[in-house]
Amino acid sequence: MLFDTHVHLNAEQFNDDLQEVIERAKTEGVSHMVVVGFDRPTITRAIELCEEHEFIHASVGWHPVDAIDMTPEDLDWLRELSAHPKVVALGEMGLDYHWDKSPREIQKDVFRKQIRLAKEVGLPIIIHNRDATADIVEILKEEDAKEVGGIMHCYSGSVETAKECIDMNFYISLGGPVTFKNAKKPKEVAQAVDLDRLLVETDCPYLTPHPYRGKRNEPAYVKLVAEQIAELKGISLEEVAHATSENAKKLFGIK
Repeated sequence: MLFDTHVHLNAEQFNDDLQEVIERAKTEGVSHMVVVGFDRPTITRAIELCEEHEFIHASVGWHPVDAIDMTPEDLDWLRELSAHPKVVALGEMGLDYHWDKSPREIQKDVFRKQIRLAKEVGLPIIIHNRDATADIVEILKEEDAKEVGGIMHCYSGSVETAKECIDMNFYISLGGPVTFKNAKKPKEVAQAVDLDRLLVETDCPYLTPHPYRGKRNEPAYVKLVAEQIAELKGISLEEVAHATSENAKKLFGIK
């Protein structure tokens, strides 16, 4: 069975056929998934979905692109939601230097506040990183994020940085890009990182794996990610599926 650790079934792209998408995921062997909320509307929907479906859990956090919009009340709301029995992580959080909506210093402040909240409530964190690796690693170290650990979501960095993150109690999560023909780094990471520190995800509806690249992504396609990792490591799909699922359950505290 497969565990998709990062889905956005709370996105409008799934408004018309959500139940069919969920059924296809089950057919492909997806036994668990975490719906990630990153602002007021998507967090609210993530909570609804995890309450409606036994095998869906939720993560709640504030996306760095929208850091400028986050208020003290929003942080208090995240604190309240962290007590929900099906909220298993805080995030996605982090830094995004690709888009210009939120100034970098505000992003860093919001990131630090969420790490501190995670330590306060004892939940792991899910890290969004775009063009900001050095600053993210520095902040994780300064805030002692090792205490709660978490996930480097849709990891695209080097093997060396991956090992640095693993040393800070983080798992490396690979998504659709590991299946792309020219995606050198994710393939190297898949080969180099031990199976006990790997996770799989889709980040659907984004980052669709080959051969569906360019179309809407969905949780059923996490099998393609696991198959690629199995091929790169020279092991069976079953081994990858079992190990990554057990890793996710351990991290999220799911029995």
